[in-house]
Amino acid sequence: MKKSIFILTVSTLFFVSIISIISYDRVNSFDISRSLKLMSVDFSSNQINTMVDYVNRNREGYNQMREFKLEENIKPSISFNLPYNQNFNYDYQFQTIKTELPEYDYQIAFLSIQELAYLIKNKILSSERLTRIYIDRIKKFDTKLNSVVNLMEDVAIEQSLRADNEIERGIYRGILHGIPYGIKDIASYPSYPTTWGTEPYKNRIINEKAEVIKKLENAGAVMIAKLSSGSLAKGDIWYNGKTKNPWDINQGSSGSSAGSASATSAGLVSFSIGTETLGSIISPSTRCGVTGLRPTYGTVSTNGFMTLSWSMDKVGPITRSASDAAIVFNVIKYKGSSKQRPLEFNSIKNLKIGYLKNLFEKDTSRYAVNNSKIIEILKNKYKLDSVSLPKDYPFKVFDIILRSEAGAFFDKFLMDNLDSEMILQDEKSRANSIRQSRLIPAVEYIQASRFRTKLISEVDSLFKNYDVILSPSFGKNQLLITNLTGHPAISIPNGFDKNNRPTSISLLSNYYEEHKLISLANEIQKLTDFHKKIPPGFKE
Repeated sequence: MKKSIFILTVSTLFFVSIISIISYDRVNSFDISRSLKLMSVDFSSNQINTMVDYVNRNREGYNQMREFKLEENIKPSISFNLPYNQNFNYDYQFQTIKTELPEYDYQIAFLSIQELAYLIKNKILSSERLTRIYIDRIKKFDTKLNSVVNLMEDVAIEQSLRADNEIERGIYRGILHGIPYGIKDIASYPSYPTTWGTEPYKNRIINEKAEVIKKLENAGAVMIAKLSSGSLAKGDIWYNGKTKNPWDINQGSSGSSAGSASATSAGLVSFSIGTETLGSIISPSTRCGVTGLRPTYGTVSTNGFMTLSWSMDKVGPITRSASDAAIVFNVIKYKGSSKQRPLEFNSIKNLKIGYLKNLFEKDTSRYAVNNSKIIEILKNKYKLDSVSLPKDYPFKVFDIILRSEAGAFFDKFLMDNLDSEMILQDEKSRANSIRQSRLIPAVEYIQASRFRTKLISEVDSLFKNYDVILSPSFGKNQLLITNLTGHPAISIPNGFDKNNRPTSISLLSNYYEEHKLISLANEIQKLTDFHKKIPPGFKE
């Protein structure tokens, strides 16, 4: 009897095991119930039972979809359009600034673009010599900073010699002709690794030239280095370690355009190109004491760049001054008409300026004192109106837009288990973010997008009444709001804290009105000299 019971038990377990194996790949009502709990949705048992076959059919579709190859550069067919503004059609006018050739190489390295352009155009300084100055500085100082992924010495020398040859023959391409720069290493360049800052891709070559690089090459600029990006555009840690702040090498550079800000601040390049989705131009520019311009969404091509969010990614310059930022932006932005606009905005004295008074007054951070000083300087020249950004929005949910789109872009990366090769694996890591994006329901993504549409309309209405709005660079929800709405911003250094670390203030403007915030930023920099400061230890 006992033997029979034993045989029956074993047989039962065997068949249960077989059934379990057979049905392992099939979603059941328990799986659905547990998944619904993650979304805070509650259905009855009968309702859940009716979902089982449909959910499994969907799952078959997901698996089938993954059998097909999808190129990384294919974008989703989701429309994201901003209100049109005619100022998009303007190009800016610039003049070189007459200057004497400094005695020391480090002094040359920290000259403005307009000063360098004068020296190169008038054959006082060759592009080759300038390029070698920056190459030597990279070799000397980047061991401290860890800002350069690949020094493209051969490319840089070749392009600099070409620039000198053209200028000698009377061919002048414009104010960036012969000026060396670096670019965040999420932009592709043939024959050189495009690593996206992550271990699995550190030797990967994408034989495509990013559109921004093409524009800079056409302007005669000299490509000198691929600069570090936090792993998959997250923070300042990449596969070779942390990128450092030149003002305090015990501190990270912050934000995924870490290398661009660090190298520009230390005078390893004349200027650089960064990207921002949720603060990656503004944050490292602040940390490193440089000027960061985040243009209107869509004004600069993202072709050839890694995607984090199709509807939020922006490409912009990181420079030492607002005027330098304007020069670079003028080259890399989409071209409108042939209309010209001087950098010095004609009616700058008549600018209507708002400021986020409540955020400034409640600011107790290390930025507060220096922000107050800038506000007082401007109050002596302009009338400043108190304004507020929208408050009644589900701000905690908005980041699912970024995470959902990132999850889609990196889906193959995840399915190939490459996320497990990344250094950082903690809660705040990009690896974890990609993994958990799989649990974001499509309905919630669309609902967040609908709230975003409402937010865009409200913020757009606010900016129609003002030329520029002043904001703490990290004021509550400001970075999130303006990145979601696609409004432009510029961050400029406005002093130092008690530890001699740079601080910044941000200027915001309406869509395609970068000339206004650049002009006001330029005006502030005429009244201050923080943008001219050189980090200690890099004056040689």
